Amino acid sequence: MEIQTFKKMEKQALKSSRPDFIKIGFALFFMVAVLMYSFLSNGGVPNSMFLAVAALFGAYMAMNIGANDVANNVGPAVGSKALTLGGAIVIAAVFEASGAFIAGGDVVKTIKKGIIDISAFGGDVDPFIWAMMAALLAAALWLNFATAVKAPVSTTHSIVGGVMGAGIAAAGFSIVSWSTMGKIAASWVISPILGGAIAALFLFAIKKTIIFKQDRVESAKKYVPIFVSLMALSFVTYLTLKGLKKVWPQIVSFVNDFMFFTLPVTKKPTFMTAVIFGTIVAVVVYFWVKARVSANADKMKNSRLSVNELFTIPLIFAAALLSFAHGANDVANAIGPLAAINDAVINGGISSKAGIPFWVMGVGGLGISIGLALYGPKLIKTVGSEITELDQMRAFSVAMAASITVIIASQLGLPVSSTHIAVGGVFGVGFLREYLHVNDTQTLIEDEKEIIEDEKKVLRALKHELETLEKKVDKEKNDYERVVELYKMIDEEESKIKSAKKVIKTAEKVKYVKRDAVRKIIAAWLITVPAAAILAGVIFYTIKGIML
Repeated sequence: MEIQTFKKMEKQALKSSRPDFIKIGFALFFMVAVLMYSFLSNGGVPNSMFLAVAALFGAYMAMNIGANDVANNVGPAVGSKALTLGGAIVIAAVFEASGAFIAGGDVVKTIKKGIIDISAFGGDVDPFIWAMMAALLAAALWLNFATAVKAPVSTTHSIVGGVMGAGIAAAGFSIVSWSTMGKIAASWVISPILGGAIAALFLFAIKKTIIFKQDRVESAKKYVPIFVSLMALSFVTYLTLKGLKKVWPQIVSFVNDFMFFTLPVTKKPTFMTAVIFGTIVAVVVYFWVKARVSANADKMKNSRLSVNELFTIPLIFAAALLSFAHGANDVANAIGPLAAINDAVINGGISSKAGIPFWVMGVGGLGISIGLALYGPKLIKTVGSEITELDQMRAFSVAMAASITVIIASQLGLPVSSTHIAVGGVFGVGFLREYLHVNDTQTLIEDEKEIIEDEKKVLRALKHELETLEKKVDKEKNDYERVVELYKMIDEEESKIKSAKKVIKTAEKVKYVKRDAVRKIIAAWLITVPAAAILAGVIFYTIKGIML
């Protein structure tokens, strides 16, 4: 019997582990393909083996970005049921890769955020290459660990920590721009607070203008077009500022040559240009949504569910646009150090900016999409459903926070993290639910306490009557009947009091944000930079020891 049980357990274990082996196989195939391509295409160049290994690390880093960071863009949409998990992965993969290839730019800063001074290397290429390799591998390893424990962390902070740690190992503490690191540390606080506050404000505005009204359908006809057009305004502004900045000169050139209007010739889009684009799109969206909502108003029920469904399509667009902007911006986290190594190997020098060969961009864009498809579901579920319960309105508010916070922060020069903003937005809507629940709960508790006091008065009167009857010496038939009736009534009153106490106890215990998830995520945020830095330092000394 025991042998049969063990056989069943072994069979089940093999069955459950098969998908993991397939995922690892796909990931290894991509990494080895990148390694071979890099080595074969640059085989005649000195240090080509370093470049090939760096490409391997870059592929590993890109897949980890896809597995961890992309969840912030699509997690809320999946958690709210606006998108299925499979649909979210397809949309995110396509738009992440599109953002990287179309708007990733021709040049990337080799040292993210300017956190170390490359002149400290004194033009010595080898230590620089080792440092960038160590930074890439350390950031990828930390992201891999964070994904395994279901902690959404900032990939930018991971690579920043990796570059800082490798830089210190290579040239000492003086290489680091500590003022820049101070700003990055400030983003740990600024990003989630701003994201959470904006998400909570938007959710409260939706509740106040639509959900808390008697006629929700009429309120939806009036306010849903306004909210969706505000989303269009913020997202087009955000996309113009952050998603198109690296290819803006080419866009300006095309528009000025072929369109009936002209754009000011600038290296990157100005805030006013982005707002004008956003306003034009917002006006069009407002009238389109207004017509759609009015046309379908007769079919709508006066319920929260019907109102929720109106935010489904905007959420799908939000997931796509956030993924495009993320692909355009954060692909640099994977390919920045790799582009730096490629430039150093090919040109034999160290540069603050490097050109991006198409194959390097491919490593970033395809790697992010592959990582998302293979390992993204774990973090998508965490962000979408394991912090707080999301519906379309709450997810819409999180998406609004993601775009508006970046716009505000970029104009004020505040350092922010897109990961921290998105997760902070999820925290924000969850804590708003708790706040509103507490207000309702206080009223409920007061009502239940009044019920308890009233029932206790009745109970005391019944017990007193029972005691009097039981002391009566010459009882008649109706006295005995009354005693039985009193016992039943006393049991009923005691049950009512117990039920009211249980309602109070249950109401006081309700928490809409899972505290364990909050503590784990914040802890991961705080140690991301130092953890990646320590890993990078160890890896740098290991590479140096092997090479010398």
